[in-house]
Amino acid sequence: MQKNVPVGDLESCSDQPVTGFYRNGRCETDEHDFDMHALCAKPTRESLEFFKARGNDLSSPGLDFPGLKPGDR
Repeated sequence: MQKNVPVGDLESCSDQPVTGFYRNGRCETDEHDFDMHALCAKPTRESLEFFKARGNDLSSPGLDFPGLKPGDR
């Protein structure tokens, strides 16, 4: 069984929309997951600004991605 960091059973991260490789709301994955849906986070304004300043803008929409807002999961 895959675990949360640092330890513990995986919990649901996002049910609306349902996310993850298996579309079960968890960050479970296997060798068939080439995009690696292996991270679930609850971003803050500061963390979104941090990643954007380093070239990984998670707050702007793109393709099938709506962009993240503080508190999203």
